[in-house]
Formats: sequence, C-alpha cells, structure tokens
Amino acid sequence: MAASSATMFDLSLLALDAPGWGGVLLKGFVASLELAVGGYCLGLLLGIGGACGKLYGGPILRDLMEVYTTLIRAVPELVLILLLYYAGTDAVNQLLALFGVGPVDINGLVAGIFVIGVVQGAYSTEVLRGAIKAVPPGQIEAARAYGMSPMLVMRRVTLPAMLPYAIPGLSNLWLIATKDTALLAVVGFSELTLVTRQAAGSTKAYMMFYMAAGVLYLALTLVSNVAIGIIERRSRRGMARPV
Repeated sequence: MAASSATMFDLSLLALDAPGWGGVLLKGFVASLELAVGGYCLGLLLGIGGACGKLYGGPILRDLMEVYTTLIRAVPELVLILLLYYAGTDAVNQLLALFGVGPVDINGLVAGIFVIGVVQGAYSTEVLRGAIKAVPPGQIEAARAYGMSPMLVMRRVTLPAMLPYAIPGLSNLWLIATKDTALLAVVGFSELTLVTRQAAGSTKAYMMFYMAAGVLYLALTLVSNVAIGIIERRSRRGMARPV
C-alpha cells in the first residue's frame, strides 16, 4: 500500500523531460488553448453573422439561422462533435472527389476548431442577438439621422454599444469553450485530457495526473476571469452605474 501511494504521488513523474510527463501535459494544454481560442473566434464570427441575419435578414435567412441555432442547442455537444468531426471530414473528401481530387487527411487542429466554432456560433448568435436588442433604439435612430449607412451604424454605434450587454454571456461561452476541448479526446486529438489519460494509464498515478490537469484548467479559468474583468470594466466606461 505504501509503495502504491508513493507511485501515485511521485512528483518526478511531472518532470518536463522524459521519463517525466510534465512536458507532454504542457503540450496538451497548449493544444487545448489553441482549440479554445480558434473555436471561440470562429464561433464569435458565426455569432455576429447569425445575430445580424436573425435581426436584419430576410425571411429565408432568419429561418435558416433559427434552424441552425435550434439544432445545435438541442443536440448534445458530444454527439455534435462526433457527427461534425467524422461526417464533416467525409463530406469534404466526397466534395473533393467530385473535382477529381483524392482524399485528404484533414488536420486534427483545424477540424477541432471547426467543430467547436460551429457549436459556439449557435450560442454566440443568441447572446449577441439579445445584446443588440438591448441597445437603446434612440442611439441607432440618432446615427441614422446623421446619414450613417447601415454598415456604419453597425460598426460605429450598435457593436460598441451592445458590448457591455454581451460580455457576460460571451465570457461564459469562452469558459465553456475551454472545457469543450476535452470532448475532442473521444476522436483522438491530443489535447490535455487525452494526454492526461495516457500519462495516468502508463504510470498508474491517476490521482496525481488528473489533479495536475485540473490545476491547469483552473489556472486558465482564473487568468481568463482577470482578463474578462478588465475588458468588462473598460467596456462600461462612461455608463451610469446603478444606484
């Protein structure tokens, strides 16, 4: 029992160089961070387009955006990841085959970013749609009265004014994106959760390695909360505080 406990908490296993697994864990953490940042940014772009489509698009575009957000939010994220990862890769290869191009092995990082981005986009659409609707209509009417074009009104008035309303929801989506990267372990992408499982399985030090992974996720969350707080305070400059 004593020997088993010593192995379970042998800190030398966390060394950066072999035979330690610390370097492998850090590489997995960096891969998770790349997935989260890429997927979140893609989701934000999809969310902006989706929110504008729902608010300002024609009937067909609004219906398409409604179908997109409803389906993505209704299906469990793990099912979506498996579906988009495998079916999406197969669809790309079939499309290439129509042009006489052989099958390609899509980069796992690119596929992972796409999957997380599509999922994030549906939630971002609703967050941004609600934030845009929270902008006082008088500000938009004043911009139109000055002769601003719709795109200029969106860029100079609507987007900056809706930011304080959107940040709480978008910050929550960022934290969700960092956790969703762990789901890509089921498709074999070497992010933090998968390499942690490999390290724990090889050394049998399950407690130590999963605690180490938890610490890395916690550190990312704490740093993110500090950055989000700074962004939120800056976005609310000049706004009246509640009494």
